[in-house]
Amino acid sequence: MTGRSRCRHLSAAHAHWTSVKSEGAGRFGCACAVGARGGRARHLWQRSPPPPYRSSSQIPCSVWHPFRRDLNATHSALLLHNTQLSGLSSCLGKTPTITHQKMFHIFQYRPLRLITQNSLSSMCLKLMLSRPVAFAQIWKSWFSSHSLLGNKNIILMGPPGAGKTTTGRIVGQKLDCPVIDIDDDVLETSWNMSVSEKLQDVGYEEFLEEEGKALLNFSASGSVISLSGSNPMHAAGMQHVKKNGIVVYLDVPTRVIMSRLKSMAVDRIVGLSAGNSLKDILQFRKPFYKRWYDIRVFCGEDIAAEVVAEKVLDAVKRYQDSELETFISTRSSRSGRSMEKDSYKYFSDIVIQGLAPDGGLFVPERRLPKFTAGEWQGLIEATYIERAEVILERCIHPADIPASKLAEIIGTAYGANFSCSKVAPVRHLAGNQFLLELFHGPTASFKDFALQLMPHLFASCIPRSCNYLILVATSGDTGSAVLDGFSRLHDTDKRRIAVMNFFPEDGVSPIQKSQMIGCQRENAWSVGVKSDFDFCQTAIKQIFTNSDFTGFLTVEYGTALAAANSINWARLLPQIVYHASAYLDLVHQGIIPFGSPVDICIPTGNFGNILAAFYAKMMGIPIRKCICASNENNVLTDFIRTGVYDLRGRKLIPTFSSAVDILKSSNLERYLHLIANEDGQLVTQLFNQLENQGHFQLRKDLLEKLQQDLVAGWCSEEDCLAAIHSVYSTTGYILDTHTAVAKVVADRLQDRTCPIIISSTAHYSKFAPAILRALRIAEINQNPLSQLHLLSSYSALPPIHWSLLETLKKTGNGDHQVCAADMSVLMHHIETLIQNHFMKVF
Repeated sequence: MTGRSRCRHLSAAHAHWTSVKSEGAGRFGCACAVGARGGRARHLWQRSPPPPYRSSSQIPCSVWHPFRRDLNATHSALLLHNTQLSGLSSCLGKTPTITHQKMFHIFQYRPLRLITQNSLSSMCLKLMLSRPVAFAQIWKSWFSSHSLLGNKNIILMGPPGAGKTTTGRIVGQKLDCPVIDIDDDVLETSWNMSVSEKLQDVGYEEFLEEEGKALLNFSASGSVISLSGSNPMHAAGMQHVKKNGIVVYLDVPTRVIMSRLKSMAVDRIVGLSAGNSLKDILQFRKPFYKRWYDIRVFCGEDIAAEVVAEKVLDAVKRYQDSELETFISTRSSRSGRSMEKDSYKYFSDIVIQGLAPDGGLFVPERRLPKFTAGEWQGLIEATYIERAEVILERCIHPADIPASKLAEIIGTAYGANFSCSKVAPVRHLAGNQFLLELFHGPTASFKDFALQLMPHLFASCIPRSCNYLILVATSGDTGSAVLDGFSRLHDTDKRRIAVMNFFPEDGVSPIQKSQMIGCQRENAWSVGVKSDFDFCQTAIKQIFTNSDFTGFLTVEYGTALAAANSINWARLLPQIVYHASAYLDLVHQGIIPFGSPVDICIPTGNFGNILAAFYAKMMGIPIRKCICASNENNVLTDFIRTGVYDLRGRKLIPTFSSAVDILKSSNLERYLHLIANEDGQLVTQLFNQLENQGHFQLRKDLLEKLQQDLVAGWCSEEDCLAAIHSVYSTTGYILDTHTAVAKVVADRLQDRTCPIIISSTAHYSKFAPAILRALRIAEINQNPLSQLHLLSSYSALPPIHWSLLETLKKTGNGDHQVCAADMSVLMHHIETLIQNHFMKVF
């Protein structure tokens, strides 16, 4: 398909979308033409009528999401209320019975307009009530449970000892709906023997098969079902049960499970045999649970079943309410926010869109979830991947990315591509100082934590029918991280997603430049710009807000633009995890008890990393102060100390710590929006003044709030090199230039009353010339490979970054494009790339 024929296709889709939208039939169309709602469309297309249907009356029953059907059913029930009174009264006092035939079955709900007087009365009472009640209670009971469940079941899944049976009974009681325990009500009834007798009779493997067959012969609706601990190990049985249910995974720490099983004198579970410990079996089962769940309820420490039941109900309500978690721009005013649902932005929207249309940055409208102390303590012994799953599932609605899919993405992002099994280990440096090592990813910087994850999130959110070009501006580490991350997508995704990376040609280290050139792939390119980072970042923002240019690309080439810089929420969100994880590691190592505070010191340029630490604090991690460490481009230090953000007369100074050579810190806008109580008008005023006049000043009350959270300092080039030399001389550990900046500032500002975690944001290998100079090597070979080999001869800690070394070996200097600092030139490069890459697909 040519670009122009695709244009006609998109225009037709857009016209159809507009007509459908005006009649209220749905909100999903061609994402390229209307702003990319495709991610939610893929997961939630049944929640609203899809575009081919112009009204709800035209839509087959099977297309409607079951919860929408339930609302119709409830409405019909109200209409039938008076005519069914006598039928309901005739059944008062009758207790439901469950019969077992070849197919174990509980009546599935149907729209009530199809139910006759007799069937309504018999269904409501025989199947939904467990005891005689008055009519008012009957109607209230049916209405409350039906509005939550519809014809779906709540299916509780988890290891033995997770509390599924007890929790299920409490949830069922709260909803006044049937409760089914698979062990007691299905397996033992069908087998006419206890589960333990069956296991002893047939053995482990045959037991799983028999258990699976029992699930296949089981059906229920509108019930709370407690699975056995081994049910998830039978794929066919779980697929059958999951078809009509919301699977809730009760995730209880293994330590707590083992303690419970010991107190219950349970010494045998399915799969336990000689040579296998109970802990081994519990660990073996975890992947099976992760395969099937829709919702995770993390139970943390040993908490009461009543509390778990409330968490289950809250989680189910969140799962059902796909409209709950929306995002707003930092520059939107409360009065100006539209109440139309089509104007809402969801996670899948903002991952694709990146920058808000008004020039602001997206933030959660309801802020981030807060974890209880017990929930955090339940993660102390968890792996990094397990911590990431629990935290990110609470921040990303399953309507955008299903929880099991998200877990799969996280496992891929933080797997074999990280050289350290701990992913983000915490190492003691000296005294009360600890290093959070964030350089074990494939491109040797903290950017890998977001950019090994974000490409997969992005690919999951975009519609299959459109192409996307990711635009990136980098001051050093971001470029190679973006290129590497998007090059790891599946081949089908790489054909529809490409990356163009702009970096200051003379504003990054030689190794960083070689790495960005070496990370170029069939869908990823780097372009050097003869200017500084601030120009690159400003140019990207202006391109995104240039509706004429973006519209042209959409219509002419069927291609939309997206951002992968830290202005994208999907870049910021994963960084919260490693700050939380670092604190939990200190607790796990016995350095501090949970609840004791820590300070965090971060080399800061664009304010994203330090903002993520502040978000971790908001979510419940006991961080006392966030220390902002600047190099000689110390505009942030001045701002935090005085409340005046002043760029007048400032010129960017190239330093050894190039990743924080930034004057305009984009993510600062998100922080100011937060402390200003989401006053979008104020934020707009401040940043318009910065853009037009080169400065702004905070009100006194806002400055006081800011200084409660943040302190700041800066480091000269000489002090940076001296710190590298001093630390190596005393510990044998080599800091990179950015970490050295943070170390100097931490030494000056810490009060030594609590531990301080210094974010080590990059591996020293990326800055070999500066490191060799700091180590006082007189003659430095200009070849990057020679420099790395010389550093490796020191046998220092941490060892040389071998992934970086291999990249440089394969690529040498390589080729890349260089362009002038001119908007029209950048736009020309973008259009040329689209022509050369995406047009080949058609």
